[in-house]
Amino acid sequence: MTAHQHAHEHVHDGVVHVHPHQHDHEGGPAASLTEGEVIERWVDLEHVHYSYPDGFEALRGVDLRISRGEKVALVGPNGAGKSTLMLHLNGINLPSHGQVRIAGMSVTRDNLRRVRAEVGLVFQDPDDQLFSPTVFDDVAFGPLHMGVPEAEIHARVERALAAVGMAGFERRTPQRMSLGQRKRVALATVLPMDPSVLVFDEPSAGLDPRGRRELIGLLGGLGQTLLISTHDMRLVAEVFPRTVVMDGGLIVADGATAAILSDDALLEAHGLERP
Repeated sequence: MTAHQHAHEHVHDGVVHVHPHQHDHEGGPAASLTEGEVIERWVDLEHVHYSYPDGFEALRGVDLRISRGEKVALVGPNGAGKSTLMLHLNGINLPSHGQVRIAGMSVTRDNLRRVRAEVGLVFQDPDDQLFSPTVFDDVAFGPLHMGVPEAEIHARVERALAAVGMAGFERRTPQRMSLGQRKRVALATVLPMDPSVLVFDEPSAGLDPRGRRELIGLLGGLGQTLLISTHDMRLVAEVFPRTVVMDGGLIVADGATAAILSDDALLEAHGLERP
């Protein structure tokens, strides 16, 4: 039995405020979930702790459940643990303690291939994902390395580019495109695997007003489960019904976006502003 920091919650004005505490509990596998529970916990983090090799504890007992198809914004100051949390969702990071499930699957080294087909992770800088000479090659990279037949790869690439408004750009060179266009292509690179979860890091960073408006329309039309880390509180207000606030490696509030954004004391305490 080991002591770990977790949290208790109370609700005030529609916002779940989360306060950390410590208690002991036994390790061991969680009970299997019913189909309905899996849908309600499509993204499921239980008591997740994560420490970097230098000993810094970036996550200090995170509990988070997101239902299938839900759109959730993740906000908080720099260093809050948002990016560290998101990297757990496709197994780039694995918990020091606790458990992460995606679509009912535990995220472990043994099933990373399945998990990464289920979770599309889109980085803040699209150039971290675009490294091929043409848009087609970048979007085809994932299914090609998963052994998808060539004829099917072409169909998947066409669907992915159409979904992000980039049909006809297959032979373009990504490095010669605008930032907004490259961000769309970066999203297209994860769509051919038919992920049920899309995770974005700062998708609106660096976009001009037109690119930002196009992004809002794109995000609003996606049917996948969305978790997006952002400092763009206008984007949060316009697209996401639910907002989760992180600070110091913990979730400190979780609730309806309108309630979160109207809580001035909460926003000020965690370095956030109204849109």
